[in-house]
Amino acid sequence: MTVVHTPVLPEELIRFLATERLSSPAGEYMVDCTLGEGGHSAVFLSHFPNLRITGIDADKEIIKVARERLKEFGGRIEFYRGWAQDFLRQPGAWGAPGTFPVNGQPGIILLDLGVSLYHYQKGDRGFSFRGSETLDMRIDTENGLSAAEILASYSETVLADMLFFNAEERFSRRIARSIVEARRRAAITDTCALERIVWDAVPAACRHRRLHPATKVFQALRVEANGELKKLPGLLETAFSALRPGGRLGVITFNSLEDRIVKNFFRAKAGKSAAGFRGNSETPIVKEALLLTAKPVLPSREELLSNPPSRSAKLRALQKL
Repeated sequence: MTVVHTPVLPEELIRFLATERLSSPAGEYMVDCTLGEGGHSAVFLSHFPNLRITGIDADKEIIKVARERLKEFGGRIEFYRGWAQDFLRQPGAWGAPGTFPVNGQPGIILLDLGVSLYHYQKGDRGFSFRGSETLDMRIDTENGLSAAEILASYSETVLADMLFFNAEERFSRRIARSIVEARRRAAITDTCALERIVWDAVPAACRHRRLHPATKVFQALRVEANGELKKLPGLLETAFSALRPGGRLGVITFNSLEDRIVKNFFRAKAGKSAAGFRGNSETPIVKEALLLTAKPVLPSREELLSNPPSRSAKLRALQKL
């Protein structure tokens, strides 16, 4: 088995998400909402012998990799193929089958909102434009519109809005216009074709900067194909509701749009607002959680050197009251 993804912020996650029950005979129950290749679950299971985990992922192929990677932990890890919000909402989810505690709510919930390196290197779904791949970008390839279908069906205005709101692409109008013009000549179905369209669409002065001009376009399409930003507020609320009192929720983000949503959600749960509004007698502020990270936790210098993809990672954590 070849593992290509290194989990980010492993030491920081242990420090901020460890609960008192991890050292008790009864142990702790964790839900890894974004299992991927199982890197974070492996870190937690290795550190805490009394921990049990449900690992969740919508991608059936990557779950196979995680099963192989985590087989040494036996019945301490169980797998759910689907979306985390569906698992956490379903009746009896917190009393998972097998060795998990009956009706026990999770004390640790983890959300890593980054895309696994597996998808970039082995997924062959168009996440990367380093080679020629089919433009799909869906984590669950059996549902929703693929990236190619989005490019073929969205109007120029909707494409431009998608590029701007999903990735803050400054040349969204120019790129959307070029996409519409190109698809009139031929369907845009592979990564090389899209990369070339974007390259030609942006000003020449912007083509040789540190960030490739197609980077945000590919991000916007991936976010759209998987509904990432649309689902995130509901996923955060569902995860917080599922957490037991005293439990901890950790979220790792990789871009400012995601981090802003998480920051505002955490502040609201801690009895604050993004603007610092404290409420009044008509609109009282309810404090439901304690912020464990006043500011986002960033990778150490050592991690940045050993695992460069961690450079954009930010961790926020809270404890439910």
